[in-house]
Amino acid sequence: MIFLRRAVQAAVLTLLVIPIIAVPHAVAETRKRPQAAAGALARRMLAQLKVARPLSIRGYSHRKFLPRWAHHRGRCDSREVVLARDGRHVRRNAACHPVKGIWYSPYDGKRLKSEKQVDVDHLVPLSYAWRSGAGKWSQARRRAFANDLVRPELIVVSHSANVAKGGQGPQSWRPPRRAYWCRYATSWITVKHHYRLFVTRKEKTALLNMLRTCPGR
Repeated sequence: MIFLRRAVQAAVLTLLVIPIIAVPHAVAETRKRPQAAAGALARRMLAQLKVARPLSIRGYSHRKFLPRWAHHRGRCDSREVVLARDGRHVRRNAACHPVKGIWYSPYDGKRLKSEKQVDVDHLVPLSYAWRSGAGKWSQARRRAFANDLVRPELIVVSHSANVAKGGQGPQSWRPPRRAYWCRYATSWITVKHHYRLFVTRKEKTALLNMLRTCPGR
């Protein structure tokens, strides 16, 4: 009887242990699947983009895209909305400006506790968009692009990473965190595809190389 009781107890413990061991693997697989699907979709969208030489920067001005941030929710402008959206424990003053919070910069992996240390980056730089076809847009379309809260065009990053990136494309600059290359490339392609901006040959090659870091490759 003692032997039988111990066998039953061992069987029960085994059943209890199995789910605990399996859960982390299941979670990891769940996270990989959306990224793999996003990578496959991005490759299809990239194949649809026109390939051309970059246009002249002549005539470009930051103000032709962003004379000021557009207001979306009462007193909150696009920048303030993104800071609240991408931050944790964000506190805002009566004018909607963040005065406290914690932000994570996916470009370089930094965790920042001051709004002064972060920037709201245009993933596809405004000057780069200009040379990819946006120079032919209307003022209204350029303004919509610069304030887009639907596509992954606006993102909170560290000030230092944003300065290092400047107006460069993926053929010249990539996020220091290689783990973010898949997301960066898929976001870049998503924005360009939606706005029908073309890519250069070197830019396309760089994006394809970054997509190789996506799960499932």
